[in-house]
Amino acid sequence: MRINIPPQVEFIIQKLTAMGYEAYLVGGCVRDSILGLSPNDWDITTSALPDEIKSTLNDCKLIETGVKHGTITALIDQVPVEVTTYRVDGKYSDNRHPDEVRFTHSLKEDLARRDFTINALAYNHSDGIIDCFGGAEDILNKQIRCVGDPTLRFQEDGLRILRALRFSSVLSFTIEKNTSASVLKSCDLLDNIARERINCEFTKLLCGKKAENVLRDYRLVIEQFLPEISPMAGFEQHNPYHIYDVWEHTLKSVGNIEATPVLRLTMLLHDIGKPYCYTQDEKGVGHFYGHGEKSTEMAQKILERLKYDSVTIDTVTELVKLHDLPLSAEEKLIRHRLNQLGQKKLRLLLKVKAADAKAQNPIYGSRLCELHEIETVVDDIIARSLCFSLKDLQVDGADIISLGIPKGPQIGRMLSALLDAVIDGKCKNQFNDLMSYAQAMKGSKL
Repeated sequence: MRINIPPQVEFIIQKLTAMGYEAYLVGGCVRDSILGLSPNDWDITTSALPDEIKSTLNDCKLIETGVKHGTITALIDQVPVEVTTYRVDGKYSDNRHPDEVRFTHSLKEDLARRDFTINALAYNHSDGIIDCFGGAEDILNKQIRCVGDPTLRFQEDGLRILRALRFSSVLSFTIEKNTSASVLKSCDLLDNIARERINCEFTKLLCGKKAENVLRDYRLVIEQFLPEISPMAGFEQHNPYHIYDVWEHTLKSVGNIEATPVLRLTMLLHDIGKPYCYTQDEKGVGHFYGHGEKSTEMAQKILERLKYDSVTIDTVTELVKLHDLPLSAEEKLIRHRLNQLGQKKLRLLLKVKAADAKAQNPIYGSRLCELHEIETVVDDIIARSLCFSLKDLQVDGADIISLGIPKGPQIGRMLSALLDAVIDGKCKNQFNDLMSYAQAMKGSKL
């Protein structure tokens, strides 16, 4: 096959080969091109030594932050291209980075140090695809397989364990049996990996098409950095609304929501507190009173430990806390919820509730119909520009002050009372009506 190489990348390959050096695309960009995907990054591997790369590309803007390991980034038309000398890695004392690297003139030796066969592919227009380890066949068979001994590959870099799961989830590939066995056997190596790196790979895994299956098959690996999920597995709910244990319900809810980090994290964590809140009534029915608050508390700690950003943490924890918030298709209630949450967060909550319902007993499918009705009501409120927030009111703080109400918290309370009156149909959202209503409320205790 012929890969469509961006002109900036092809320019570098041609410059290097014109000087007598070997130069190839390598890694993920070759894999993704074979799969018909658009590569995010373009990497080049070459027989040229770092000084030779710099000399050959001296008319380009070069960034030398990785030069110690043979990598120089060339910027052409603002497109960054990593150019790396063929190398052989030394020992990995920290299970993450090689202690030293040795440059080589052998492309095969360079490809042999890579993690998976699907990433150990090289390409240029002259030679086509260079495949020394069966990566093209593994792509055809939709398989993740380590280059060489999987145990050694994971000992070199523990993050590769999570990368195997991520590729399986994102690409819908299975993990070859020897590689899979080593993933499970070596998962304690993840203890040596920075939480930021765990975060990056796990979030991609969680947003993959096959996330539900990967989480199910490799729960013991996920427990290595998220031990809080362990009590969920096998925890029966003994409730007519649930036909799955807490973990299986969680997995199905993850699979039933769109693949964004916030929504997938919310579903993963929405019931994580259930095993700590279980009670049984006299009929043997299970209940989880207060599990929303407990799950919120646990989610906060987990997301902070895994170094998620504050916006993600705040949004996920609020959705976890609200996932059992009562809703109905009553316009007044929905306008109050829109005031409380805002349109964006309410729509996210509806998606969370729908995914939750889809992972419950299907005989209660009417819940999904009700959620659809609620969404229709939200759409109608927005389309009709109905008032549901203070900014929609036809009066403001200055108007309230003109009635002789002193500045301070009472102004805010008065505006909130007026908004409630409008939503509840007690007052029209018109200036004169609102001022008259406020005038009548002046003497009341707000």
